[in-house]
Amino acid sequence: MREVRFQKIDAFSEGIAEGNPAGVVVLEKDQELTPEEMQAIARDQKGTVGEVVFCTPRGPGTYTLRYYSSECEVDFCGHGSIACMYTLLRAGPRPSPKEVVMIETRRGTLPVIDDIEASDAVYISSPEPQRLPCTVTAKEVSSALDVPEASLEGGTELMDAGLRTLLVPLRGLDEVLRTLPDMGELEAFCRDHEVDIVLVFSKETSLPASGYRTRVFAPKYGYLEDPATGSGNSALGHCLLEHGMWDGGLLQIEQGPSLDAPNIVRLKTSGPAEGRRVLFGGSAITRWERIIRIG
Repeated sequence: MREVRFQKIDAFSEGIAEGNPAGVVVLEKDQELTPEEMQAIARDQKGTVGEVVFCTPRGPGTYTLRYYSSECEVDFCGHGSIACMYTLLRAGPRPSPKEVVMIETRRGTLPVIDDIEASDAVYISSPEPQRLPCTVTAKEVSSALDVPEASLEGGTELMDAGLRTLLVPLRGLDEVLRTLPDMGELEAFCRDHEVDIVLVFSKETSLPASGYRTRVFAPKYGYLEDPATGSGNSALGHCLLEHGMWDGGLLQIEQGPSLDAPNIVRLKTSGPAEGRRVLFGGSAITRWERIIRIG
């Protein structure tokens, strides 16, 4: 019988916002789990967390992260990465100012910036973005989301910054807050069009400091709504950069269905103007932990 320590950690938790719960399992030296065992743990946690991240230390400042929902392995999970890395870095030992912490994922090796002392946050680079052809019609999108076509504001775009994200602009905050798709219909739409998650957004926000309000739906992974999303909001950030609608400075995104207590995801950029990479950032709170026995 083997044992691992399981932590429930809320990522992007700030103020009265609840954040997004992730499971975190940090494996000890010489401790390994098979894909089947990781999937079984994630399946058992359905309803408790959206995804479980399994973290294997590889050496000073390097970690391998794998992500599982209750349904399948996930290529990349932003809130799971924040939950894991914020907790590890806050517990110490802290990296030196010149040390670059890296995470190895299925979407590449990504840098992690420790900004805990300055802003109580860690920032993680999104995977290299890929703009994808988008052939869905306004009628198909409105039907899948159960919103009137008149609520759509312009065209949809498909961007992959960790997950294949369909970006759907809506006319205002009310339209974003009222969106409530049927999980089965939206899941079928996502599978038919090879979409991982659907992000609806508006420039109208409830908090003056925010630049955009977003909501993210992810039925492919066994739940309807993702409360706070690193990869999805990074996809939005890359589209904003492409269209000249963001200068790359610090951008606050508010996310979720709550009018007054949305979750907060912060974006910024790194690198030269050509080929800038979006980084997403936030903090995390450990809610509880327990031992899981395997075998």
